Amino acid sequence: MNGEAFEQAAGLYNYWIVIVLMMTGFYIVLARRNLIKSVIGLNVFQTSVFLLYVTMGKVRGGTAPIIPPEVAAAQAKAMHADEHSTHTLGTVSHDIVGGHAEHAALPGADIIYSNPLPSVLMLTAIVVGIATTALALALVVRIREDYGTIEEDRILEIDRADAEPDEEDESAWLDETAQTVVISSPPSSDTESVN
Repeated sequence: MNGEAFEQAAGLYNYWIVIVLMMTGFYIVLARRNLIKSVIGLNVFQTSVFLLYVTMGKVRGGTAPIIPPEVAAAQAKAMHADEHSTHTLGTVSHDIVGGHAEHAALPGADIIYSNPLPSVLMLTAIVVGIATTALALALVVRIREDYGTIEEDRILEIDRADAEPDEEDESAWLDETAQTVVISSPPSSDTESVN
């Protein structure tokens, strides 16, 4: 029994790799305070999601979802053999295919195909991931230009220091406030208009 459990767990090695990659990426994002390392951690996490979806789309013994030319020709020949078929574009009539037993007799009916949808979706996700990574790296470059560092702790210190008003900022604020009050005060009522 113990050997069977190990064999079953070892047979799911793709899922174990997904778990290891996912947790590694998650740890890098949370533990590292460097912005570049955080972007790399997100990419590792994203790669684990790609692997998960592609693994789920694979069928044991399945082949790529491409109909071999000889099977397609044999199926077309079988479909056109019946003169009373009502074949419309994209569908096969019940007269030709019949029930499941008759369908199993068609050439190529024994071929097992893997699901192509997860792979197609992951191709789109890879393109989006590359664009997102490029944007994140461009933001890191811009942050480096403004702050002189890419360490999150140091950036927060600089922001906190800039947020606290110093004496220069306070005197400039008081001067601006005084000018605004003088400019926006209503005209005095000493001069009355004579009618």
